[in-house]
Amino acid sequence: MSDLKQILGNYPAFAKVIDNVKPYRRLDFSASNEVLLTRDLSKTSEFSKYVFEELLSRSRYNGIGGYGENRVIYRQRMHFGGDEPGARSIHLGTDIWIEAGEPLFAPLDGTVHSYAFNNHYGDYGPTIILAHELSGVPFYTLYGHLSLSSLDGLAVGKRIAKGERFASIGDYPENGDWPPHLHFQVISDIGDYEGDFPGVSSFFDQDYYFSICPDPNLILRIAKNS
Repeated sequence: MSDLKQILGNYPAFAKVIDNVKPYRRLDFSASNEVLLTRDLSKTSEFSKYVFEELLSRSRYNGIGGYGENRVIYRQRMHFGGDEPGARSIHLGTDIWIEAGEPLFAPLDGTVHSYAFNNHYGDYGPTIILAHELSGVPFYTLYGHLSLSSLDGLAVGKRIAKGERFASIGDYPENGDWPPHLHFQVISDIGDYEGDFPGVSSFFDQDYYFSICPDPNLILRIAKNS
């Protein structure tokens, strides 16, 4: 995994996964955002309104953040275990909060590893996983909360070129019933997973998952002070 971090960090230029002119604004869905503790965001329309109208100033910004974040928003979605012991709340990818329909582009050459419609409340919805290799090291990128149309015409092994448009952001409820956004995750060891991989970990398992899921900003390269 340390080799992968170094390889990604040294790669000269990835294509932009999101390519628009909006500036980025960091969003916080941990307990340090006290507003979250006072609102019921289980209704997706209200959650979406909060994100795009309040946090992103009526969509003037792209939202960004989430890697390693201990998120309180998952307590309102039983898919992650609610308040039960061992519930999952540690986010393993980066989220880009952006309007439905926004196109997505491959950051580098790859092939379709797998894809699925993870159709449960709070899940990924339509999901694509691409397989890549740099300097002889294989790894994977996962794209969750896509539009259903993103899965049209896909086949395992299909080649996707660097910079190629291959998917778009989905709207709720088809995207797992979330405000529109991309869950982007880098995975060094995907095991037997196909079209799915944990994007949120329990506190007890986080060290293992962080060991195989490096910071997606190694690829996104969005300024940390955004």
